[in-house]
Amino acid sequence: MAADIAEQPDGFARLLEPENADAIARIAAVIAERRPRHVVFTARGTSDHAALYAAYLTEIRLGLPAGLASPSAVTLFGARPDLSGALVIGVSQSGGSSDLAEVLRQARASGALTLAVTNAPDSPLTGVAELSVDVAAGHERAVAATKTYTAELFALLMLIEGVRAGNGVLPAEERAALAALPALAQRTLADPTAGQLATRYRFAARVVTTGRGYAYPTAREAALKLMETSYLPALAFSGADLLHGPLAMTDPDVPVLAVVGAGPGGTAMRDVLARVGERGADVVAIGPADVSGATARLVVPEVDERYAPLLDILPLQQLALALALARGEDPDAPRGLHKVTSTL
Repeated sequence: MAADIAEQPDGFARLLEPENADAIARIAAVIAERRPRHVVFTARGTSDHAALYAAYLTEIRLGLPAGLASPSAVTLFGARPDLSGALVIGVSQSGGSSDLAEVLRQARASGALTLAVTNAPDSPLTGVAELSVDVAAGHERAVAATKTYTAELFALLMLIEGVRAGNGVLPAEERAALAALPALAQRTLADPTAGQLATRYRFAARVVTTGRGYAYPTAREAALKLMETSYLPALAFSGADLLHGPLAMTDPDVPVLAVVGAGPGGTAMRDVLARVGERGADVVAIGPADVSGATARLVVPEVDERYAPLLDILPLQQLALALALARGEDPDAPRGLHKVTSTL
């Protein structure tokens, strides 16, 4: 897991190489030409969080309605939704989940444009889709996904911005901003704070993660990594939803990991954390600036809020790894889990 985490800056750089960037641009140009009326994502587990991030990007950057499909509606209940005019994107590291492949198969039959985003270009998911994007993360050693997650984020970001450009080609300003991310990721990973916090939270009974907008998928992915590697109950909430009831369970014994970026979502989170602070909760802020009431901070560089999920998750992955080791667990082989999960 440590090796996979450390490889992420190189993974970012790899997607920017002409071979991969041009391939994504060609797919983006096809999508732009087809002019889908809405976008539906289908995914499971970690990839579901990447898909959620892409849904935010789609609605904010493209102005198209976007949502996440329920695969069981198709595979268990036999639903056949009319997806003509839609772009349906399956996101999966392995591309091996039969239910996701079935969603794309049925979507294509109903007239949808279908796209597979995977780390396995020869997978069943790629085989049923009309288009495919290889996230080019390379072999992932650990069961818990880390570098494939950020590769999915990066590839989806490039894809959606390419669609927004109209011809698939990213504007020069966008390319320059993306080119800075590998070095920023390396700098983020060099900070030892996450490992130090692991000692502090070794005996925590549960954790809450939270964020708004682009940061909400990061909160969900962080919770999943903590549960996968440390078997620590972790509950993820949108900052807005946290105020609607779950706030009652926060107290000084429940660490709150709050993703607070430099943008509208981060600004909104500051009001949420003021309420959390009133309950005396132990708040760790993940972001580029100090947050009033936070007892600790995992520092990430300041970037446009839509890029922040590529960096914010890095110290949270490190925290999950260090916390698992501090609790005497093996993060490379979580009990009961396998690299490829087949869901019917």
